[in-house]
Amino acid sequence: MPRLKYAAIILVLLLTLGAAVACQQQPDGVVEGIVTIGPIFPVERPDSPPVPPEVFAARKIVIYDRSGKSLIKQTDIVQVDREARGRYRVELRPGTYVVNINRLGIDSSSDVPKTVTVASGQRVELNIDIDTGIR
Repeated sequence: MPRLKYAAIILVLLLTLGAAVACQQQPDGVVEGIVTIGPIFPVERPDSPPVPPEVFAARKIVIYDRSGKSLIKQTDIVQVDREARGRYRVELRPGTYVVNINRLGIDSSSDVPKTVTVASGQRVELNIDIDTGIR
């Protein structure tokens, strides 16, 4: 009888180990996109100064679990030009997530929160426009 018990325990351990290895072999997926932030100045004109890097440094893209309650990752928005455009990119395990922004002041966006499903080795594009509320 003890041999049967040990054999069952070993079988369960091997199955658990096999499932864990199979999960780890799946490559991550990626969520990425362009972020625009504006307006930056109360009255924007063609000769307005370039957007300061601090505008992007103060804002983050935040990734939550599918319930939208547990923070999984946070990533920076990297400025790509002198205009109010930036990029973000975050690698995630396959699954369902809620993408949002860390709201700064009265920042808002109709693009987030957004539920996305990340597949192994796949890319999800989510562009986000952030309205600063400056008028």
